[in-house]
Amino acid sequence: MEAARVAVDSLASGGVHCVVVSPGSRSAPMAYALAEAEAAGRVELLVRIDERSAAFTALGLALSTGAPVAVLTTSGTAAGNLLPAVMEANHAAVPLVVISADRPEELRGTGANQTTIQLDLFGEHVRFATDVPAGENPKRAVETALSAATGAFSDLAPGPVQLNLAFRDPLVPEAGPRLPDSTGRETYRIGHAPESVTLPVAAVALAERRTVVLAGHGAGPVAEAFACAHGLPLLAEPSSNARFGPNAVGPYRLLLEHFGADSAQPIERVVVFGRPTLSRPVSALLARADVPSALYQPVPVAWYEPGRRTELPLENLADLADFSGRGTSAWLDAWLLAGSAAQHALDGILSGSAAATGPAVGAAVWEHSLGQLVLGSSNGIRDVDLAGQPRSEPQATVFANRGLSGIDGTISTATGIALGGLQETTLLLGDVTFLHDAGGLLLGAGESEPQLRIVVLNDAGGAIFNLLEHGAVQEAGGYGNAVERLFGTPHTVDIAALAAAYGVEHCSVSTTAGLAEALSTPFVGRSIIEVRTDRHGLRELHSRIKAAVSAAAAGVLRS
Repeated sequence: MEAARVAVDSLASGGVHCVVVSPGSRSAPMAYALAEAEAAGRVELLVRIDERSAAFTALGLALSTGAPVAVLTTSGTAAGNLLPAVMEANHAAVPLVVISADRPEELRGTGANQTTIQLDLFGEHVRFATDVPAGENPKRAVETALSAATGAFSDLAPGPVQLNLAFRDPLVPEAGPRLPDSTGRETYRIGHAPESVTLPVAAVALAERRTVVLAGHGAGPVAEAFACAHGLPLLAEPSSNARFGPNAVGPYRLLLEHFGADSAQPIERVVVFGRPTLSRPVSALLARADVPSALYQPVPVAWYEPGRRTELPLENLADLADFSGRGTSAWLDAWLLAGSAAQHALDGILSGSAAATGPAVGAAVWEHSLGQLVLGSSNGIRDVDLAGQPRSEPQATVFANRGLSGIDGTISTATGIALGGLQETTLLLGDVTFLHDAGGLLLGAGESEPQLRIVVLNDAGGAIFNLLEHGAVQEAGGYGNAVERLFGTPHTVDIAALAAAYGVEHCSVSTTAGLAEALSTPFVGRSIIEVRTDRHGLRELHSRIKAAVSAAAAGVLRS
C-alpha cells in the first residue's frame, strides 16, 4: 500500500489527474490508493469492467484534455486487452499511461495463477517501459514515464508508456475510518473550443506558384491560416481542424483530376500539414514524382519514420513559405469556382432523394455538430470529407482515431472525449464500428454520464468495401456471395433493443429530414440516433456524384 500511495502521489504531481480503473485483485493496492487520492480531490476515477474499453476511454480523455491519462489493470490477459489502444496512442502521439499490476518476481515463471510476461508486452509501441519490483520505491520510474509520455525527451513525440508494478500480499489497506466524499478536484481540463489563427499576408517577393495546401489529420488551424496568408487553395480533411475559411474547398478529392499534369492549370507543388489518410486521389497526388511536396513538421511526430516519406520536412513557416510561394488570384479562383460548382452538383444529387445515404448523413452531422465531433473510421469520416461543406469559422473540434484508422474502441474513445471536454459531443459511426465496441455503452452505477449523441449509420454491414475494388469483384458475379459474407458481414442486430439494454435513449430515422430533426433536439445525457439505409446502391450513388461533380467542374474551368 505504501508503494502504491507513492506511485499515485507521483502520478498526480506529474499531471495525471484522471485514471480509468478496471477491477482486479493484484492491482488492488493501486485502486485503494487512487480511491484515497480521489477523496482528497487529487484525481478523478472512472471504472470500466472491460480493459479494452477502459484503455480507449483513457485515450479519449487524453485527447480532449491534452493531459496524460492513466489506465490501471490487473495482471494476465487484462493487460493484453490494452494493446489496441496503446497502438493507436503510439501512432497518434497520445500520452496514455499504462499501469499494469503484476506478481512479484518469486512467482513469475512458476505457473502462478494469472501470471505471464508483462514487461515489454507492448514492444515498440511505448516510449518507455519499466518493471518496478515489489517493495521498491516507484517514484523515479513514474517520473521518467511521465516525461516520456508527454514528449519531454526532445527527440521523441509524446506517446504511451508502461509502468509494470509488482505487488506482494497484503494487497489491501489496514482497517480505518470511511473515506470521505471527494472534496473536489483541481481544474485541469484544457478544453477544446474550435480555434482559428491568423498569419501575416505573404511577402510579394515570394515566387508565384500553383501550390495547394493539404491539411490531414491533426493539422490544426495553422494550415488554414497559411493557405489564406499565401493565397492558396485549402484541401482539408475533417479531422484536420482546418476545414473552414474562405480558401477551403469542399469536394476537393473529386477535383484533383481537373488540376492534373495534363490540365490547363496543373498543380506544381503541395504543402502538407498533419497526416492525410482518407482518399486514394490524395495519395496519388503525393506519390507523383513531378510534383514536389513539403511537410510542415515543427516537432517530432510519431506516425512515420524519418526518411520513409517523400515530402521534404520543414520545421518553420518561413521555410515553408519559400517552398510554397504564393498563389495568384487566378489559381485560387479556379479552385474556389470549381469547388463551388462541385458542391452545388453534389448537393443536387443528395437532395434528389429523401432517403438517407452515407454522404447525406455526413453532410447533416457536419452541419449540425457543435462543441465536439468524433468521426468513426471507414465510411463515416469519408462521407464528411466528401459532403461536409466548409464553414466560414470552425464550429466544432473534431476528433478521430486516425493513428491506425481502426474501428476499435470508438464508442469508448468518444465517451472519454465527451467526459474530458465537458462539452456536448456528437459521434458519427457505422453499424459495424458501433457493434465492435457496443460494450463501450456500459457505464456502472454512479459513473459519470457524458453528453454524447451517437449517430449510427445502419446499413446492415460493412459498406466501405462496396466502394473499394471488392465492390467490382462482387458486381462481376463469380465471388459475389463470398464478398458479401467476408467483407459485407451482414447482420440483423436490433440496435434499439441493444440501446435499451444499456439504458441509452434511442430513435430511428430513415430520411435526411428526420435526421435533421433528431439532430436539432437538445442533448439528454447519452442517446443513439439510428439512421437506417441501404448500402447496396452506394457504389452507383458515388459514381453519379463523381460524374456530376466532374461535369460541373469542367464547365466552370472551361469558361
